Amino acid sequence: MKSTGECLGIAKSFNEALYKAFIGAGVRLPKYKNMIVTVRDSEKEEITPIIKRFENLGYKIFSTRGTAKYLTEHGVHAVPVNKIEQPSPNLMDLILGHKIDLVIDIPEQGAEHSRDGFVIRRNAIETGVNVITAVDTARALATSLENTDIKTLDLIDIAKILKRGNRNK
Repeated sequence: MKSTGECLGIAKSFNEALYKAFIGAGVRLPKYKNMIVTVRDSEKEEITPIIKRFENLGYKIFSTRGTAKYLTEHGVHAVPVNKIEQPSPNLMDLILGHKIDLVIDIPEQGAEHSRDGFVIRRNAIETGVNVITAVDTARALATSLENTDIKTLDLIDIAKILKRGNRNK
């Protein structure tokens, strides 16, 4: 998975294993149920139903004005926020305020836009906010959150699995 690196989740169901992989990668959700979404125009159509799923999970969606307008027009309540170079309150204020769980940032191409995305992602990571930069990873995270009860996760002892595998050789 692009945004989580190499992580393994072992479970009886795919969704629980996926959730465990996210946990193994350091993604701990939910905490505040607030997220920021900044998405390039070419990805807005594909990301909208995914963001709606996060909204249905109880997340409050903050977004740059263009993305917020698009999301709202397509059935997602998104709170518009200024870009980082605009006056406060802006995206950076939200990130540095330590009340955001997740940033989904898929920026436009080009030097100016990639710089903004870099600043957003770096500050988010430095303050402990989870960052996703790919639509497919956002979709996978929404699916794992929708289908996993974190209170009933089964612990699996990988040492026992490895030992069993060695006996079968």
